[in-house]
Amino acid sequence: MIFGRSERGKPPVEPVTFKILVAGGFGVGKTTLVGAVSEIRPLRTEELLTEAGRPVDDISGVESKSTTTVAMDFGRITLREDLVLYLFGTPGQERFWFMWDELSEGALGAVVLADTRRLEDCFAAVDYFERRSIPFVIGVNCFEGAARYPVEEVRQALDLDEDVPLLLTDARDRASVKEVLIGVVRHAMAYAAERRQTAVTT
Repeated sequence: MIFGRSERGKPPVEPVTFKILVAGGFGVGKTTLVGAVSEIRPLRTEELLTEAGRPVDDISGVESKSTTTVAMDFGRITLREDLVLYLFGTPGQERFWFMWDELSEGALGAVVLADTRRLEDCFAAVDYFERRSIPFVIGVNCFEGAARYPVEEVRQALDLDEDVPLLLTDARDRASVKEVLIGVVRHAMAYAAERRQTAVTT
């Protein structure tokens, strides 16, 4: 059980905990994002890329990458005394997608990381969350040397609905990542409220 700090003489606050997924293509920065913001040492399941995996692992655009997540990344961040997020980074390679169903069980929402140099790599994650009605935001990871595009151009390229938040971020920067996570929580809460309202009026 995790308890937040409390003022002297007051009982400790038991925070509400939410599960957030961090998804996207291979090499887009999921492990980096979780590590940048987690207040605990992240659990990582990274393995070295091998010659045997070259026929199935597309490393074009991320040739310097030498490891890959084979199960998940896990981290935790306390946004407020009464609100804690558990972060689960999904594996990006297609051969590990079978794990997504289990990881997404009970998730409040998701961050789909995108790289404008390989924008098509996040299409599968967008489709996955849309099909399962899991609210998500797009976090465009601003890599050094990558071209910068207006947010609306990226939105159009991804064919996103207008109500899906799209944010620019730096997966290495704690403050930047925190803003994206706050965006996920807000979007998920609004999404849940809208569904409740729809249920009441139908």
